[in-house]
Amino acid sequence: MTRADNIRQVEALGIDLMGFIFYPPSPRYVREPPAYLPTRAKRVGVFVDADKAEMLETAGRFGLDYLQLHGTESPELCAELRSAGYRIIKAVRALPQELERPRWEADLLLFDTPTPAHGGSGQPFNWTLLQHYRGEIPFLLSGGIGAEQAAALRAIRHPRFAGIDLNSRFECAAGVKEVPRLCTFLSELRAEPHPSAFSS
Repeated sequence: MTRADNIRQVEALGIDLMGFIFYPPSPRYVREPPAYLPTRAKRVGVFVDADKAEMLETAGRFGLDYLQLHGTESPELCAELRSAGYRIIKAVRALPQELERPRWEADLLLFDTPTPAHGGSGQPFNWTLLQHYRGEIPFLLSGGIGAEQAAALRAIRHPRFAGIDLNSRFECAAGVKEVPRLCTFLSELRAEPHPSAFSS
């Protein structure tokens, strides 16, 4: 999310978490706080192999609640950031060997489509891989989620499934959500018991 008016509109849809990208190469990179930041939705800062001091400074400046880590951050760094009072979302490539890892220092995991580049590919992965995950940490599902997948998402019954990451397929420009399309999708998703929603 990058624009104050768009942030207000999306927050009004009942989004639980709202992401802000602090990775300079990203087209969604946020350099300065927008004129409005969410007050009900929790604020998530997305980082890639950033320095700990940099993350803590940014977290204080933007009033972040969560730090989402998309690089090769160590379990030790995750634990240090948690001890500083932040909840941690750790992005994980959706590969069987990654989903089977027994221990992560995080409050939530974000399962995303494997890609050589940092950040999302905008493409879904094979959700049957979720059967390999036997951990205790709840997870968010990412990877090219679009409006056509509402029914499939409602059908997921994994006990640790906590939410979904809605991003590029609901944008009209980088970092700007198309609110009517997002609203329609959320209505379809909420037709039955559903996970939380996360917008970045």
